[in-house]
Amino acid sequence: MANTTAMANAIRALAMDAVQQANSGHPGAPMGMAEMAVALWSRHLRHNPVNPQWADRDRFILSNGHASMLNYAVLHLSGYDLSMDDLKKFRTLHSKTAGHPEVDLTPGVETTTGPLGQGITNAVGFALAEKLLAAEFNRPKHKIVDHHTYVFLGDGCLMEGISHEAAALAGAWKLNKLIALYDDNGISIDGQITPWFVDNTAERFKAYQWNVIGPVDGHDVDAIDAAIAAAKKSSDKPTLVICKTHIGKGSPNRQDTSKAHGEPLGADEIALVREGLQWSHAPFEIPQDVYKDWDAKTVGAKTERSWQTRFNAYAKAHPELAAEFTRRMAGELPANFHQVVVDSIIDAHTKQEKVATRKASQIALEAFTKALPELLGGSADLTGSNLTNTSSTPALRFDAAGNVVKTEAGQIGRHINYGVREFGMAAVMNGVALHGGYIPYGGTFLTFSDYSRNAIRMAALMKRRVVHVFTHDSIGLGEDGPTHQSIEHAASLRLIPNLDVWRPADTAETAVAWAEALLQKDRPTALLLSRQAVPYAAKKDVADIKRGAYVLSEPADIGLKQAAQAVILATGTEVALAMQAQQLLAERGVAVRVVSVPSTNAFDRQDTKYKTKVLPENLPRIAVEAGVTDFWWKYGCAAVVGIDRFGESAPAGDLFKFFGFTPENIANTVQLALQKRA
Repeated sequence: MANTTAMANAIRALAMDAVQQANSGHPGAPMGMAEMAVALWSRHLRHNPVNPQWADRDRFILSNGHASMLNYAVLHLSGYDLSMDDLKKFRTLHSKTAGHPEVDLTPGVETTTGPLGQGITNAVGFALAEKLLAAEFNRPKHKIVDHHTYVFLGDGCLMEGISHEAAALAGAWKLNKLIALYDDNGISIDGQITPWFVDNTAERFKAYQWNVIGPVDGHDVDAIDAAIAAAKKSSDKPTLVICKTHIGKGSPNRQDTSKAHGEPLGADEIALVREGLQWSHAPFEIPQDVYKDWDAKTVGAKTERSWQTRFNAYAKAHPELAAEFTRRMAGELPANFHQVVVDSIIDAHTKQEKVATRKASQIALEAFTKALPELLGGSADLTGSNLTNTSSTPALRFDAAGNVVKTEAGQIGRHINYGVREFGMAAVMNGVALHGGYIPYGGTFLTFSDYSRNAIRMAALMKRRVVHVFTHDSIGLGEDGPTHQSIEHAASLRLIPNLDVWRPADTAETAVAWAEALLQKDRPTALLLSRQAVPYAAKKDVADIKRGAYVLSEPADIGLKQAAQAVILATGTEVALAMQAQQLLAERGVAVRVVSVPSTNAFDRQDTKYKTKVLPENLPRIAVEAGVTDFWWKYGCAAVVGIDRFGESAPAGDLFKFFGFTPENIANTVQLALQKRA
């Protein structure tokens, strides 16, 4: 029988030794959650250290990511490709053991955590993806999707508001295979939490329609084991297991204090811990019998082989479904995707519709959701405004027993009503993308991207394909006024590394933007879309749209024989104004080139030759965008027609005129720039 005390103490020793060596980190939580990890990882978690990516593994998420050494310790001890040398390099440059867990960096880490509350919210996305894939692919006598999502979380995760959004959604969706273990130690950085955290956590989660088990003794492996076993029997509710623990367990002078939270224990205290735990081994030394008790490679390989046998039988009985499941879990697009894109662009060119780009987005989505069953959409209570629903995406619903409701044709719902939960929606989408099998997209107003921003940043950091549909992208939304009018948001989002921001001008640019968002496997995308209608702008070369900026109109295109004297750069709805300004300037004898810039991020990735071709160095550049001007000076502009204040409440047409977004003002700005240059 395994020595669970020694197994837990091995975690404690590795945590305090690694933090001490790094002179940085959080030893208290790993020391306090050690028995929780022993119970879950050695008795319940279905995983294979040799193949961390097999499809039907259980997922483990450390939402309180500051306890990263717990994650690294159990990964190392159970046999993952994470050596003792890796643990010794904790928090050092280019190591596999970063300060907080990072997906794709450390084998076995499922998501990047650290910003508290997002891990549990990612977990809701994981559990949702599992439930939907099971409903879509499992068949009688063939269950190929059947795994749990386990989460460790702490007081900080529960204090963050996003945990409310996540837990409420998990209860509404009846995610019975989501099991969260709460490290209830009553301590945060500032000390005892009782003066500022008075929630009745058990009643709170019962109100979300969760099962609640406990409190249980968080240092009793058998008690935690029994609680997890009971949680796994739930058929219609997620479960929270409340584990009462002591932060810094085993530390004579630091246990149950904030001193154990975020700083090394110190050599003297570590010596006392070793003495008290009767752990006589040197730093970073683990006895072979403890390794043997932790080793999960043999059982893990057997578990995966068993699943592979079941999948082979499934593939024989349902070859097309098996091929589709394999494709989608690999994140590959269907073979006909390119033709769908081509057809969408041709359709946009043929119809030449004057519509809002939010409507253009829905037009593109009609084609893409029909061709891509993995597209899983939604909206934060703004479906009728964001237009993220299509004829191929019925609403996602669950019956009283917790089953996914299917249409008469046997389809699952693929449009999610997230409710007014922008941050939760964004982080849930991250979890869905991390799980695999679906490409998530979700909508809200652009100004509310502020609520979602940290989850958007995390998607970019994790290099995951998530699509944010942000409508009502400027003062052009009109009467709702400055609280809803985005001024700084486009520029702000463009600053996030590895996030592609597209602000298309018409139906064709919108279709290309959607296609590019779906093609980008290693980055998220934000689509900034208008409420007001915009005219179709004829394109010369559709392929150039993908480059992020391209020459839309030359002087010759409007009958002028002279060469361009300046370049107008414009995005989104302002492209139409730039085209009108070009015509007005022509009447004044001034020839200008108009460049449409649907994505500065994509354009910035182009080579110098292309950039210079689009923006010749000898021509003054005038940028036009209904947003802050600061961003555009990076392109060497001579002038920027923008807005550096909050908006007003009035019809869109009145606002554009008031703030100078008119062909006349753009033309005058170009002429003034030319005069200054002369």
